[in-house]
Amino acid sequence: MRVLLLTPPMTQLNTPYPATAYLTGFLRARGIDAVQADPAIELLLRLLSAPGLIDIAAELERTFPKDSAGNRVRAPLSVRHFLRERDRYVQTIDGIIRFLQGKDSTLAHRIAGDGFLPRGPRFDSLKQLDLSAGGDGLHQAFGSLGLTDRAQHLASLYIDDLADVIRDGIDPRFELARYGERLAASAPSFDPLRDALEGPPTLVDRYLDQIADALIAKHQPRAVGLTIPFPGNVYGAFRIARTIRRVAPQTTILAGGGYVNTELRELQDARVFDYVDYLTLDDGEAPVLHLLQSLEKPVAEKVFLRTLLRENGAVVQKSTPQVHDIPMKDCGVPTYDGLPLDKYLSLCELLNPMHRLWSDGRWNKLTLAHGCYWKKCTFCDISLDYIGRYEDQGADLIVDRMEKLIAETGQTGFHFVDEAAPPKTLAAMAQKIIDRGLSVTWWGNIRFEKSFTPELTKLLARSGCVAISGGLEVASDRLLHLMEKGVTVEQVANVTQSFAQAGIMVHAYLMYGFPTETLQETIDSLERVRQLFEAGCIHSGFWHRFACTIHSPIGKNPAKYGITLQPVESTFARNDVDFTDAVGTDHDALTPGLRKALYNYMHGMGLKDDVRGWFENVKVPATTVPRDLVGRALFASLPVPPRQAERKQSRNQTLPKGSKPRPGLSRR
Repeated sequence: MRVLLLTPPMTQLNTPYPATAYLTGFLRARGIDAVQADPAIELLLRLLSAPGLIDIAAELERTFPKDSAGNRVRAPLSVRHFLRERDRYVQTIDGIIRFLQGKDSTLAHRIAGDGFLPRGPRFDSLKQLDLSAGGDGLHQAFGSLGLTDRAQHLASLYIDDLADVIRDGIDPRFELARYGERLAASAPSFDPLRDALEGPPTLVDRYLDQIADALIAKHQPRAVGLTIPFPGNVYGAFRIARTIRRVAPQTTILAGGGYVNTELRELQDARVFDYVDYLTLDDGEAPVLHLLQSLEKPVAEKVFLRTLLRENGAVVQKSTPQVHDIPMKDCGVPTYDGLPLDKYLSLCELLNPMHRLWSDGRWNKLTLAHGCYWKKCTFCDISLDYIGRYEDQGADLIVDRMEKLIAETGQTGFHFVDEAAPPKTLAAMAQKIIDRGLSVTWWGNIRFEKSFTPELTKLLARSGCVAISGGLEVASDRLLHLMEKGVTVEQVANVTQSFAQAGIMVHAYLMYGFPTETLQETIDSLERVRQLFEAGCIHSGFWHRFACTIHSPIGKNPAKYGITLQPVESTFARNDVDFTDAVGTDHDALTPGLRKALYNYMHGMGLKDDVRGWFENVKVPATTVPRDLVGRALFASLPVPPRQAERKQSRNQTLPKGSKPRPGLSRR
């Protein structure tokens, strides 16, 4: 029996989403004939090709005809520009794709020059890089030798322009990293998604239908598994399932992943099972394995684990009592066999070197541990299995798997996708990498906890760590305590400085709009973030608007955190819930200023400016944070020189009882 595992549109463009690689390796080790494919990258490459652009232009001609004066007055700016330059786009697209796939590096010379690429609205962002009057901002950002990087950034803007054309003129649901997201994110009703699936297909829909049809014809699977990690994959997943129902109605269709685990745990609408047969919750290895092994048995004899299905017209969840999850150490090694590793695109949409890691380069994905070893953050889904059940692995096993993936893919870059990588595990893994003489490059997510000493960060750097990301969140000690992060702003400053001094780039996840957060606290948080950038402690960041989820401690006990949840009747997706905060800060009005400030900080601009200057349309108070807060915290952590420490100790010992030492001891 063959099972085909698919990643629906859209996810990352630079590397495969790892779910099918994990499951394929696991199922093959258990004797299941598992194959995998990535319709997401196939869809993008079909759209962004010369024939695809010709189809797009023809569709746009019909949708936005010229008026009597020869103008397309109803067409968006992106569409008008594309149609004017269609011939140049068709002539250049295949070369640009090859360049972004790393197959035609010499094209960088033409891309970086003037006149080769048609420059649409996205190229306006280059004006923000003009760091001096009349200067070439792009040249200053990359320097005289950054030809390839410069070309990669320009080619990425070119791709973004084309994505805007598809969204603005062909299918409003389309974006490069998501497809139909608004139809699925905490959608209380299945109706909008079903109406879109059964409505007139767009050009993007027709392409995806053709891809799904071809995959079924090629692999002839008995079952198809769809991973749905995000709301932006849901429409694509159901679109593929709809095609499979039409062309191969006997094929069993399973779906699981992060979206199912968080949004569909309380599913009531049985119409979902018009498209799929089963939805599995939490870790997929055991549910999928037992379901496949018992697929040919009568319903009464099938083996289930946390599986949703339709029975007598209603949604039910079934678990066979004797079935349990499989330990992480026994889940085997992921495999990328079957995925087109040479077809992914390395993009450079932002010039910040840390931020671009998410879109640039092909990374092997691994997980060090199951769940989170901290599992206390009040905004997090700690009640769910993927966070709440912590299970570590030994360093030897991790490095063994790294070596096997290197042998398979020929690539030595690793992204560890843990919720928060455990410091002890990282230390042991780093030492094993060094002991075995491996030359690897890796990055991952951590907590900014005091375990990351200068000695440990230097060890991680020697093993190949180039970057880490972690949650600074609100950058307010009061709110960090309320969310039980277990860190303080001063601690974060010292930990991030240790990483930076070891040559490791630092990305900070930032949050605003937390329950009871005041306007003053948000402005003060921005000031602390400014100081961390100015001190070189963090190199990149991203502001997230706080969202209350029903699986978090805040969602389960909102009154404790000063908010009231807005009741919503839901028969489909339920995760994020609206709430009323008694404090009443208008955080939506602060969004443009916060993002503008961070964009500039990541490019080394505006680091000396008053933070109030980023807010153009809303009056904000002056910060109450001392401008040297971070500097003093870093200075206070400096080690005291031995001789000076001896003098201080001797001096204190000679002081009369009850007296205090005079201030002024320098640590220089």
